[in-house]
Amino acid sequence: MRRRRRATAPLALAASALLAATTLTACGDDSGSDPDTLKVSFKQSTDNSIKVQDKNLAAIKKQFEKENPGKKVELIPIKAPDAEYYTKVQQMLRSAKTAPDLVYEDTFLINSDITSGYLTPLDPYLKKWKDWPQFIETAQAAAKAEDGKTYGVPDGTDTRGIWYSKALFKKAGLPEDWQPKNWAEILDAARTIKKKVPDVIPLNVYTGKPGGEQSTMQGFEMLLYGTGADPLYDPSSKKWVQGNQGFKDSLEFVETVYKEKLGPPVEDALDPNIGTRVRGELLPEGKLAINLDGSWLPQDWLEGSGHEWPTWSEELGLAPMPTQNGQAPGKVSMSGGWTWAIPSKAANKDLAFEFIKTMQTKENAQRWYIANSGIAVRNDVAEDPEYVKAQPGIKFFTDLVEFTHYRPAYPAYPQVSVAIQEAMESVTTGDSSVDEAASTYDEELESVTKGEVTKK
Repeated sequence: MRRRRRATAPLALAASALLAATTLTACGDDSGSDPDTLKVSFKQSTDNSIKVQDKNLAAIKKQFEKENPGKKVELIPIKAPDAEYYTKVQQMLRSAKTAPDLVYEDTFLINSDITSGYLTPLDPYLKKWKDWPQFIETAQAAAKAEDGKTYGVPDGTDTRGIWYSKALFKKAGLPEDWQPKNWAEILDAARTIKKKVPDVIPLNVYTGKPGGEQSTMQGFEMLLYGTGADPLYDPSSKKWVQGNQGFKDSLEFVETVYKEKLGPPVEDALDPNIGTRVRGELLPEGKLAINLDGSWLPQDWLEGSGHEWPTWSEELGLAPMPTQNGQAPGKVSMSGGWTWAIPSKAANKDLAFEFIKTMQTKENAQRWYIANSGIAVRNDVAEDPEYVKAQPGIKFFTDLVEFTHYRPAYPAYPQVSVAIQEAMESVTTGDSSVDEAASTYDEELESVTKGEVTKK
C-alpha cells in the first residue's frame, strides 16, 4: 500500500466517479460467468516505470494455471491514483456483472466496503487454511470488522520511521548515527541544520489535505501515538477521542515546523506531489535532511525502477520515531497495508481463495515482500535470514512492528482522517491557532462520528 495520495475536492471525487462509471465495462457484462476463469482486480502503479505488482501477479498467474489445469486467471489492472481506484472498485463491487472474483483492498477503506456489504467474510476459509496461524495477530486484525469477522488476507504491511542524510548531518556537525530520544531533539537537529546548512530543507513532515492519508499517517499519527495510549479511538468505550492535550501537542509540533521554516515552503508542503518529490528528488539530491516517512521508499530506488539510487543505504541513516518525551516504550510507528478480499457478488469464491493461498505461500509471500520493499506479516518469513538480509533497511523496519499501531479500522475513519488533515493545514498556513484548530476538529469529529466521542 504504498505512497498514498487522496483526492479530497468534491469535484475530483465526482470526476473520478464518472470515470469509474465509464470504465466498468473493462470487466465485461458477463464478468464471472465462466466458472473456469478467475478475475483478479488490482491497483496498477501510475508510474509507468514501477511494474512490481504486475510482475508478481503474472508469476502467480502462471503458477496457479499450471497447478490447476483448465483454470484461467484474468488480471484486471486499474491504473489510477488511490482515490480514483477506490471509487472504481466500489462501482465494480455493486453488481454481479462487474464484480471481480478477487480484489485488492486498502486497509484504509476496507471497512467501508464491509459495511456496504460488498465483501465476503473469509472465516470459513481461514479456519481450514494451515498457513493462517503464521500471520501476525496485528495483521490478522487489520481486515477484521466490528462484527468480528475477517474480510481480507494481508499481503504485507509497512512501518514508518525517520530517514536522514548522513552527509547533511556531518556538514551541520551532527552525529551520523543520530537516534533522537524525544520530539525536542528532532526539532533541535532541524534548527541546527537550518543554521549550519541554510540551502536545504531541514525537516519534512507531511501535512494538509492535498497530502491525504500520507499527511495523517506519516505526519500527524506518528506524533499523536507518541503522546499516550489510544489517543484517537478509545476501544473500551468504543468512541472517538476529542482533541486532548496530546492532539494539541501534535498540532503544535506541526505548527513549529512551518512557523520556524524548518519544513518545505508551505506551497510545496501542500502540493499533492510532495511525496513523489521527496523520494525522487529531495532525498537523492541531498536537498532534505530529515524525513518522517515509510518503509517502502527503497522501492523507488531499486534497479529497474527508473529512479535508481544504489548507494542510498550508505547515504541515508535510519532512526525510530521517538515518543513525545521519551516515555515508554520509547518508539512509535504506524502500519497500514493492503489485503486481498473476495467480493460478495463474486462468481468464483472458492477458486478465488485458492488463488490467495497460492499468492501467500511462504516462498511467494517472501518474494513479494522483498520486491515491494514491504514488511513481512508472516512469522516464518520475518525469521528467515534470507529475508532479513535481502535489502538494507528491512531488519530496521521489521523490528518496528513491535512498536507499531494500526489505524482504527472503522467506517468513520476516512472522514476522521480528513478532519485531521484540515487541522494540520490550518496551523501549517497560520490560518488557525492550535487551540482553534483543535476546537474545529472536535466539532467535525462529533459530526462525522454521529456523536460517538469521548474526552480523555
